[in-house]
Amino acid sequence: MFLIAFLALAMVLVAMLLLQQQGLGGKYGRSTSDREVRWTGTWDVPDIDTCTDSEVAYGRVLVTNTSHFYGPNGSISTTANGMDCQSCHQVAGTDFLGNNYSAVASMYPQVRARTGKTETIEYRISDCFQRSLNATPPAVESREMKALVAYMKWLGYAVPKGSIPKGAGIIEISYMTKPADPARGKKVYRRYCSACHGEQGQGIPQLVSDAPQQKLQSVYLYPPLWGPHSYTKGAGMYRISRLAGFIKTNMPNGVTFEDPALTDEQAWDVAAFINSQPRPDFDVRNDWPDISKKPIDYPFGPYADSFPESQHKFGPYGPIASFYRLNR
Repeated sequence: MFLIAFLALAMVLVAMLLLQQQGLGGKYGRSTSDREVRWTGTWDVPDIDTCTDSEVAYGRVLVTNTSHFYGPNGSISTTANGMDCQSCHQVAGTDFLGNNYSAVASMYPQVRARTGKTETIEYRISDCFQRSLNATPPAVESREMKALVAYMKWLGYAVPKGSIPKGAGIIEISYMTKPADPARGKKVYRRYCSACHGEQGQGIPQLVSDAPQQKLQSVYLYPPLWGPHSYTKGAGMYRISRLAGFIKTNMPNGVTFEDPALTDEQAWDVAAFINSQPRPDFDVRNDWPDISKKPIDYPFGPYADSFPESQHKFGPYGPIASFYRLNR
């Protein structure tokens, strides 16, 4: 009897360890280990066509056509790289597991380990402008910042404070037992990605003929994935776990989390390839003031462990995850 109980306990412990090593947050998104409790309700995307708030409507326009206002030829500022907010936040920040905005209102303000301080929604938007769009952000009191905040709050108005809906953020896919391989990823890129993002990752510009009915024109029909007009090395997408998760459930264009085109290994490898290409630098020296809280795939040292920077960038991540489970 004792032996049976012991074996049962051992099986439970092994299962828990495997789940931890995989780094999964469940089928519907990221782990709650460093976040608040996940909401068990369903987030229903509000219908923008029924919204009568002009500030909210303007906020959505800014998300979908950011580059019209802030791109290289922007009507407000010309500092941004030409990408739009929805380049990384699919379908105006509303897509399931498309890095949507459903939890913004419920989770901010919050203390974030990357800065070591309390961040407001305005701060987070400014940070994204700088890191992902490589731009000077709108002023906190500007019409544009107020509209962006209003839109994000409107999207998440029904989500209880401190909760995260299913499908928020980016899915965490299983860790591999080997490093992600940029060379294999290059082959995946050529097969699945280059038709839209270009052989050299340069993206495809949007011409007026692509959408003649639109008064607002974004710079890119499909955004650049590296080079001077892509996200910087300080962006969240520069962590390959974030990029791999985003690719898994959203790319190639048209796939869904229920019917992905790529295997987990292909997603890891193509993310490794993309993030091995040149892109704008970003000053990350003040990020993660408590280095023990750096994500295990954060590609810049120093670290609170002895694993090399190359392993933090490409993996394998299981040994690093095990180290922190034992030492935190």
